[in-house]
Amino acid sequence: MSNDSSARIVEGLRTWIAGAPPGARLPSTRALVAQYAASPVTVQRALRTLAAQGVVESRPGVGTFVRAVRVARPHDYGWQTAALGAPRHHSPGLNTALRTPPNDAVALHSGYPDRDLLPERLVRAAFARAARGEATVSRPPTTGLPDLQTWFAHSLGSHTPVGVTPPAAGDVIVLPGSQSGLGSVFRSLVGAGRPLLIESPTYWGATRAAARAGVEAVPIPSGADGPDPDELDRAFERTGARVLYAQPNFANPTGARWSTDLGDRVLETVRRHGAFLVEDDWAHDLGIDAEPTPLAARDDGGHVVYLRSLTKSVSPSVRVAGMVVRGPARERVLADVQAEAMYVSGVLQEVALDVVTQPAWRTHLRGLRQQLAARRDLLVEALREHAPTAYLDAVPQGGLNLWLRLPDATDLSGVVRECEEAGVLVAPGGEWFPAEPTGPHLRLNYAGPRPGAFPEGARVLGRALAHG
Repeated sequence: MSNDSSARIVEGLRTWIAGAPPGARLPSTRALVAQYAASPVTVQRALRTLAAQGVVESRPGVGTFVRAVRVARPHDYGWQTAALGAPRHHSPGLNTALRTPPNDAVALHSGYPDRDLLPERLVRAAFARAARGEATVSRPPTTGLPDLQTWFAHSLGSHTPVGVTPPAAGDVIVLPGSQSGLGSVFRSLVGAGRPLLIESPTYWGATRAAARAGVEAVPIPSGADGPDPDELDRAFERTGARVLYAQPNFANPTGARWSTDLGDRVLETVRRHGAFLVEDDWAHDLGIDAEPTPLAARDDGGHVVYLRSLTKSVSPSVRVAGMVVRGPARERVLADVQAEAMYVSGVLQEVALDVVTQPAWRTHLRGLRQQLAARRDLLVEALREHAPTAYLDAVPQGGLNLWLRLPDATDLSGVVRECEEAGVLVAPGGEWFPAEPTGPHLRLNYAGPRPGAFPEGARVLGRALAHG
């Protein structure tokens, strides 16, 4: 039976429970099967849902009963105020991109691709194979499975030009997602109280990782073409910073892709200042009109620390990433990684390796490119027709997002609220600035569910902008 049948039973039983006294016994499973013309499995699913909601309690061998409502005495946690003191860093709440939308919402806010864009068949098969292997009961090496290290090294090495030494498997550290890698790099290579140069706007997770590490984020203005290398050079001189965090390919949120010339100039600046570039290649598998070329492939002197995540291209449930870091810096970063996570689940590593080494993986990526292009273009056209005051500086060549500049007088919070009231979720752009926003922006995800609803979402946004 479907989940709809289960929901129907839950709704009916909640009505029955509302009129029953605490401790009343629910009808038997057999009686509920007959009453709702449902299977025993569906009835049990409904009962488990009610139990999880705290409405009923199951007594094995006896039955299911209406749970008595307990009025608990509120606890006084006032003592913790003195024990904890004031927080060093005020962490903002849940980022808009991580919100779970209602089923009927037009979700343009998310930071993840829709399930239809994932290689679900490959992932399920890989989990089934991994479950039968040694990974389920053994501890993997701290640096990662050797075969997965080799895959990450070879993937980056395939972009290495003649005359540059490609990375070795021993240069790779496998991580439980790139977010933990950012924290380790910032703690290891920057250090609390010291400056970190960071593009503005940039990935919100990087600014939070910097805050948690206690480093001082120094914003460098960056637009549709990337940062100004002269401004970057002045920032290195002014601050004495030794680390730059950047996204040269399909940056989140702007979609910017650096030109070869800009990449060379940034690398030259980083080397001249004896600094590191932390390259976040989060969208490596999400190219549409261009192939990403990592800057790390052009550096063998240990200046570029390279991060590549598989979470968005393989599955959000497979939080696996690789970091390439060379020289003594590797040992320093590895020590922090070990202290933070010890090792990455061997099962997840096996699954990730299985998926990306299947011949069907390349086929999937080719199809993904076409699907992302269609969704991107659909949303771009819808915005041009229904929300013309939302300015799109450039159509991104890859990634998942559109970065919109709104008119200066826009009440951004009012626009976001009006859209949500109409069933359309959008992400306010202020969350992507490490300092004050340069103006009202929105980040819209074109890889979300129900692309057929994109025109309606654009119409709602257009009306909100007209009011705001």
